[in-house]
Amino acid sequence: MNRHGFVRRRPFYTLLWVLLIVLFAWGWQERVALWAFPDIISAYTAKEYCSCRYVMANDVEYCHGYVKQWLPVSGFTDDAASKRVTVSGMGRSNSAQWLGEHQGCRLNP
Repeated sequence: MNRHGFVRRRPFYTLLWVLLIVLFAWGWQERVALWAFPDIISAYTAKEYCSCRYVMANDVEYCHGYVKQWLPVSGFTDDAASKRVTVSGMGRSNSAQWLGEHQGCRLNP
């Protein structure tokens, strides 16, 4: 059996291994961005909903539709009294608060 015997007999397994290695290498190279992704979902939703609701003064239903994403959020709180929005999703939680007419909404650290 020559050294290319496995490739000739099992081309799909060889292709699968190559794809897995490439995917792993790409994931390793992008690990910082991939680690930040779960935070982006809740932060984006909180900030955009706050801006939609309290800066633009749109109604609740419209703003919920405006920020809806294909990845669902697990928790959503809109505290109208303090104009603070807290959103949880993918294991992370973020909140945004309306600061005033000139400052708009700010994502809280």
